[in-house]
Amino acid sequence: MQISLLNERITFQRNVILTDRIGNHMGSWNDEFSCYATVGGENGKEKAVVGTTVENADVTFTVRWCTLTASVSTTGHRIMFKNDIYDIISIDHMNYKKKCIKFRCRKARR
Repeated sequence: MQISLLNERITFQRNVILTDRIGNHMGSWNDEFSCYATVGGENGKEKAVVGTTVENADVTFTVRWCTLTASVSTTGHRIMFKNDIYDIISIDHMNYKKKCIKFRCRKARR
C-alpha cells in the first residue's frame, strides 16, 4: 500500500446508548477516532423511488490496519467524510494480512 494514496481524512463514529435523567434510552453518535484513507468507487448513480430521485453513492474507504480499525463493526459504526454520513455495508480485511482494511459504504439519507 502506498502511503501517498492516503490523502483524505475520515472520522469513525460509534453508536452509543445514553440514558437521560428519567431513564429514557437514546441513541447517539460519538467520534471515536479519525485517520487518513484512500477514497474510491464514488459513482453518482441515481434511482427513482416513488416519484423522487434518490442519490445512491457507494464509496470504498481503504485505511491502514491498526487495532482501532480492526475493531470497527458494520452495525456499531459509521464514517463521516466531508460532512456526509456513510453507513458501513461491508468490511474487507484484505486476506487478513494486517496491512489494510477496505470499508464499502453507502451514503446515508438525512
